[in-house]
Amino acid sequence: MVLSSVLTTLEKYVWPISISMLAIVTIVSLIPVPALPEVPGSDKTHHFVSYALISIPVSFVKPKYWWVFLLVVVAWSGGIELIQPFVNRYGEWLDLLANGCGVIIGLLLGMLLPKLVAIP
Repeated sequence: MVLSSVLTTLEKYVWPISISMLAIVTIVSLIPVPALPEVPGSDKTHHFVSYALISIPVSFVKPKYWWVFLLVVVAWSGGIELIQPFVNRYGEWLDLLANGCGVIIGLLLGMLLPKLVAIP
């Protein structure tokens, strides 16, 4: 019963959740900073995990046009990488690759989650 309630809530808010997460990643990626803060882990790992988390809710629920959203997310991340040099950041092709891999793994995880939690 609780799982059904969670799934219903996720279905209702999947677009706001994923779009909000994409907006947060966009803002954090484009804020001009004099130097990047020291954070644990690799920069590429942060890219990978961020984009995987954006894609998991949409691929889990699979609302109408979910696959278009994921393609837009990858294209959006490419746009961010192109804009970053203009805001005192570094755009890198490897960041775009990490973003794309994150979307793919997030897609796979989102599709596997219903099977792992035994949702019919």
